[in-house]
Amino acid sequence: MRAGADARRRTHPRRRHPIWRVAFAVAGACLLVIVAGEAHRLIGDEAERSGIDAFYAQPADAEVGDPGSIVKATELSGTPLLSRAWRIMYRSTTAAGDPVVVTGVVVSPGIPPLDGPRTVLAWAHPTTGAARECAPSYGFDPFIGIEGLRMLLDRGYTVVATDYAGMGTDGPDSYLIGGTEGRNVLDAVRAAQTIDEAHAGDEVVVWGHSQGGQAALFAAEQAAAYAPELDVVAVAVAAPAADLGALMKDHLDDISGVTIGSYAFTAFADTYGDSVPGADLSDVLTPAAQQTVPEMNRLCLLSHLDELHRIGEPLVGDFTSVDPTVTSPWRELLAENSAGAQAFDAPLFIAQGTADQLILPRSTEAFAAHERSLGIDVTYRPIDGATHSTIAYEALPFLDLWLDAHVR
Repeated sequence: MRAGADARRRTHPRRRHPIWRVAFAVAGACLLVIVAGEAHRLIGDEAERSGIDAFYAQPADAEVGDPGSIVKATELSGTPLLSRAWRIMYRSTTAAGDPVVVTGVVVSPGIPPLDGPRTVLAWAHPTTGAARECAPSYGFDPFIGIEGLRMLLDRGYTVVATDYAGMGTDGPDSYLIGGTEGRNVLDAVRAAQTIDEAHAGDEVVVWGHSQGGQAALFAAEQAAAYAPELDVVAVAVAAPAADLGALMKDHLDDISGVTIGSYAFTAFADTYGDSVPGADLSDVLTPAAQQTVPEMNRLCLLSHLDELHRIGEPLVGDFTSVDPTVTSPWRELLAENSAGAQAFDAPLFIAQGTADQLILPRSTEAFAAHERSLGIDVTYRPIDGATHSTIAYEALPFLDLWLDAHVR
């Protein structure tokens, strides 16, 4: 009996693990890889903080060179999983054509492409503030604010993200100055092309959120004349600050209007005050606001929101001395820096949250209709319940499918 039983035990098929155990083991291994990758990223980010201010100091000849040429670049170690990245300082121009130096980051899949240069995704970030320290590339994790970065890298894109002029390094204030922001976006693509290991090609997708939506649209509108060697194949925006007159009118008497206005009117006065009569801060802001906005402009939106609101709340109802949406020259300057003045030869994806209380759905719907009237191929995607903060992330699955249909 014992020998027979032993034989049966020896010949009995080995019991197999249930499929859920295999799946659990695979998931666990993937999780370990992700955790290890994030740990490497955080360690690298911490190491890169040492001496970071030296990178943002401009050399004496920083402005001398062609738009898009590199002033300096340094490879980063705290990068997203399976990628390479660089912090860059590059040359660009303002809306008036003056030379300016801008900073940003480039991030590309770590494995070289097999089929030629990569499509470049030019990311235009939403409002982070106006002070130098509010630049995304200057932050502890310079990639965290690039909405959809993992998806974009997985699509094989090289991603470049400008800080815009006046942030990161010395330069003119460019907040909501559409022409300057758009040129900064395009020149960031040119800068990425000079980094051989980034494998950046001429085909460009532009993607922006809020302020960045305005910048992305201006980049598309200016590309043919300003950077004709670039082929803008698709443009995507989430809750774009497209119509500045409507944006200001919607928020003249609330804290959003005070916060946005503190950044915007300062930038407009800096940009136009010497050349446009009546474009001084004293021509649009109350004495109380003139006294307060310099303090607000030193604060970054994301890290100091509570303090910004504390400082700005007393100005609600006592911020502007005139209605800038109907008073010259502010009415004309807001129009000049609103998107939609000209068509571009690329399909346009527009996402809008139905619960957005900053960029109101009716404004974005009207802008989408306007772009269609120019002959642009517009896909308008309202997303139920999405807010201004969440719209770009909630739009990513729809954006991914749209890119599949519109980009080779």
